[in-house]
Amino acid sequence: MKSDELRSMQAPLKAKYREEPQEAMLTLKAEGNIGQGLTCSVKTGKALVEAGLHPATGGNGMAACSGDMLLEALVACAGVTLKAVATSLEIELKGGTIRAEGDLDFRGTLGVSKEAPVGFSDIRLYFDLDTDASEEQLATLLKLTDRYCVVKQTITNPTTIEVIHSAS
Repeated sequence: MKSDELRSMQAPLKAKYREEPQEAMLTLKAEGNIGQGLTCSVKTGKALVEAGLHPATGGNGMAACSGDMLLEALVACAGVTLKAVATSLEIELKGGTIRAEGDLDFRGTLGVSKEAPVGFSDIRLYFDLDTDASEEQLATLLKLTDRYCVVKQTITNPTTIEVIHSAS
C-alpha cells in the first residue's frame, strides 16, 4: 500500500472522528468458554484458540499460554502500527521481524512467594528491520510506532479493569 492510498482510506474516518468524536469510541470484545481440564477456549477473529496453563505452572504445553498470547498481541499490534506509520512516512520496509520477550517469576502466580510479582516484570520489544531508512527516519518511525501502538500503550499505561460477574 502506498502513502496516498492509506491517507485516502483513513481521511474520511479522521474527518468523521473530528466532527463527531463519539463515533471514534468503540467497544472491542473478546469471549471465551471454560473448556475441558484447565483450559479456556477463546474466539479470535480467525480461529478458536484453546488457552491453558504454561508448563512452568503445570500445563502440558498443548494449549496456548495467555502470557504468550499477550506478547503475541504486542508483536501483532506493533507490527501493524509500524507498517502503517512507515507507509504514512513513505519509509520503505523490505521486510523485518518484530519479537517480544517477557520475564515472569512463576513463584508469584503459583503463590509460592508473596514477594514475587504476578505478571511480567520486564518486557522487551525488538525490531529487526530490512530498510534503507536513515537513522533519523528510523528514530521517528519507532517513536511514532510506540506512540500509536494500542497494546504497547495499554501495557505501559494500564487501564482500569472492572470485574463483573454472575452465577447461575
